[in-house]
Amino acid sequence: MEKTINLTLKVWRQNGPKEKGRFETYQVSNISTDSSFLEMMDILNEQLVGENKEPIAFDHDCREGICGMCSLYINGRPHGPDEDITTCQLHMRKFKDGETVTIEPWRAAAFPIIKDLIVDRTAFDKIIAAGGYVSVNTGGVPDANAIPIARPAAEEAMDAAACIGCGACVAACKNSSAMLFVSAKVSQLALLPQGKVEAKRRAKAMVSKMDELGFGGCTNTGACEVECPKSISIAHISRLNREYLKSRLSE
Repeated sequence: MEKTINLTLKVWRQNGPKEKGRFETYQVSNISTDSSFLEMMDILNEQLVGENKEPIAFDHDCREGICGMCSLYINGRPHGPDEDITTCQLHMRKFKDGETVTIEPWRAAAFPIIKDLIVDRTAFDKIIAAGGYVSVNTGGVPDANAIPIARPAAEEAMDAAACIGCGACVAACKNSSAMLFVSAKVSQLALLPQGKVEAKRRAKAMVSKMDELGFGGCTNTGACEVECPKSISIAHISRLNREYLKSRLSE
């Protein structure tokens, strides 16, 4: 027999980035423990629409743990009370019947709230854009797959490339630092020969853009690594620091 639970939800509501926000309390009943957290939010919104109330705005897309859009702060943790998952992969079996669940957007100056639980994460896009491109000659060069790359370097680069830019690292950090995100994006190219040409310029440009956008500094508390749904290692931050230092010494 399907198990269901009843919950009290305290949800952050905010009409816009310059509006004053507040928590509103809702009751949901008979929620299947096999449903996902976002499916529960869908049920709540259907309930609100049926009561002629405005539904809660929240971000989502793939619902498969790939896109990173489902960025919610649940009971004080980015993506909720589970390990190595995004919000869309969180299931209601992680909650107890009668529990009160607090749902908030990311809290960071660089991620202004658009509406309710949706934040503007275009700051990450600007950091990526600052990193620029990878140079290639379009003449008689060997195919990328033919360039020999040591397996450990290739695997570490792929691990870094697993970052989906969800922003959990920023939300978990007491300084709202984006160092884990930036280091992952730098590492995925710094470890590969194709990324060597712009390596120095890339690290300097991305760090400068991160600082410009208002992200805080890293104080090595490790919360970012703990809450990252893709288990990105803080070892990449060390590589970013080395790449940045090399860029400054070459000036």
